[in-house]
Amino acid sequence: MSQVLHAPPEPAEPQAPPAAPMDPAALAARHGLTVSGARPTLPAYVRQLWDRRHFITAFATAKLTAQYSQAKLGQLWQIMTPLLNAAVYYFVFGVLMNTKRGVPDYVPFLVTGVFVFTFTQQSVMAGTRAVSGSLGLVRALHFPRASLPLSYCLQQLQQLLFSLGALVVILLAFGVPPTLSWLLAIPALALQFTFNAGLALVMARLGSQTPDIAQLMPFVLRTWMYGSGVMWSIDAVLKDHHLPHAVTVLLEANPAAVYIDLMRFALIDSFGAGRLPAHVWAWAAGWALLAGVGGFIYFWKAEETYGRG
Repeated sequence: MSQVLHAPPEPAEPQAPPAAPMDPAALAARHGLTVSGARPTLPAYVRQLWDRRHFITAFATAKLTAQYSQAKLGQLWQIMTPLLNAAVYYFVFGVLMNTKRGVPDYVPFLVTGVFVFTFTQQSVMAGTRAVSGSLGLVRALHFPRASLPLSYCLQQLQQLLFSLGALVVILLAFGVPPTLSWLLAIPALALQFTFNAGLALVMARLGSQTPDIAQLMPFVLRTWMYGSGVMWSIDAVLKDHHLPHAVTVLLEANPAAVYIDLMRFALIDSFGAGRLPAHVWAWAAGWALLAGVGGFIYFWKAEETYGRG
């Protein structure tokens, strides 16, 4: 019986432990990758917006041109729409409710209020749908999303400038002479545009998260209009009625009323400084700063969420 000798098995070489998985963030940084749609820093975001200023202005102009492209009267509706609104308000409030009593130059007073409030009203409504109504653009292209509400506000400013041309004709027709005070309309409009843009940015973020807000806003804005002295004189009401101090402060500090008063003071000779609330320019600048800066930061905070979901 033969015996077969087998060599003893060689000891197995020790296996190296499995490599720990690399952190995804470190792996992305190693290959120069960045998060798609990540929110940039605030200064970088401002620079991006400035770099796209030509897109913002071109987009606003294109939207304004296309707004009435299907109508036979075309761009004339940019002037006729607010004028027709003013005519309706004059009949209802000025004639039927006699709010024109004690208000000199009531027609210029009313038309100025309608035009200025419409600027804020339409800016807010357009801002509410700026992101939710442009999801195809938001999801297809990478750009600072604040470009959309800002361009809509710029569109409404262009619309207002057309309306102001008609307002000048109305002022002259009712015997209101042009004066150097008309130049005060420039800083007043600049402050109002800043306020409107900030409010539109806030509403753009809220509207992108809750689209139903767009259905609610017309009722909110209509209530705001009735409390802003568009069709009636806040100054006259405060003199004729002994209202609680809190109500007086709310009426005088109402940002829509503040900007309307400033435009009336600038354009209408009979609307003197005595009819302005105290510290009206401080109120106007404060509202513009609060809404403009606060609204911009509030919108920027959610930059990476727009178009998701």
